[in-house]
Amino acid sequence: MRDMIAQSPPGVQNLVAPLFACEGRDVRNEIPSMPGQYQFSCDLALETVQRWAAKGIRAVLLFGIPAGKDEQGSAAWSADAPVQRLAGMIKSQVPEMLVITDACLCEYTSHGHCGPIRNNNGKFIVDNDLTLESLGKIAVSQARAGADVVAPSAMMDGQVAAIRKALDAEGFTDTAVMAYSAKFASALYGPFRDAAQSAPRQGDRKTYQMDYRSPRQAVLEAQADADEGADIIMVKPAGAYLDIIAALRGVVNLPLAAYHVSGEYACIKAAAANGWIDERAVVLEMIHAIRRAGADVIITYFAEDLADWL
Repeated sequence: MRDMIAQSPPGVQNLVAPLFACEGRDVRNEIPSMPGQYQFSCDLALETVQRWAAKGIRAVLLFGIPAGKDEQGSAAWSADAPVQRLAGMIKSQVPEMLVITDACLCEYTSHGHCGPIRNNNGKFIVDNDLTLESLGKIAVSQARAGADVVAPSAMMDGQVAAIRKALDAEGFTDTAVMAYSAKFASALYGPFRDAAQSAPRQGDRKTYQMDYRSPRQAVLEAQADADEGADIIMVKPAGAYLDIIAALRGVVNLPLAAYHVSGEYACIKAAAANGWIDERAVVLEMIHAIRRAGADVIITYFAEDLADWL
């Protein structure tokens, strides 16, 4: 973690590789909208992590695809969920790998929202406070499985404080929190929702993710997360939000992560496949730009390629 947040030119030590874990064995499903990315069962996911470790990648971000979903997303805090099982396997077989786990509910709820929904005078909304209870249970379950860092991405008010309190109460005082502090309601998440099978069944997430027309809100959200005990704050997306990264770098002294998201990845892959751009040159330029804007940590689907190029 020290190397990951060290202030230096971008290197493989600054990269976090996302990974999608699903049920079963010998499962390797390519994600059509994200060429080169897969849903892996835990056995093949572990092999992938071992290959990445051999290339110098030192941190992974785990997302889970459960066998079943319900309205509360209860599989998210099951000890047998793919993320929890894979976290334990990685810490057992590749102990030097920093394991970061996504703490959210959208992959686990039958309606696809980031928390339980309730009827508010005929309008269905996500119940913020009830979601906080669930996020605490998820974080504890993931920490117990072996996660070094939990990353709440639900964008609920008070989520960092709720998770920090839950972790500390169970003795996980050294488990860090990487907060999705400035997560915008972006059109660039489509391929991820294919990968994680997490598209909302109705409505959208604009009531809890941030409006890209209101950049000053990002500063308030990041400062609130810092006050609540976040160890790392995050901007998502990255490439289209360099101004937000730079703005937060100027006001918050915590380590800053940026998520180069699925839509950004898919656009580069599609243009490169058509011969319109030089993929390697574009990716290196983008990663340097994200770093130059002020990001300490870069979460990217290009992590394995970058491990070779850098």
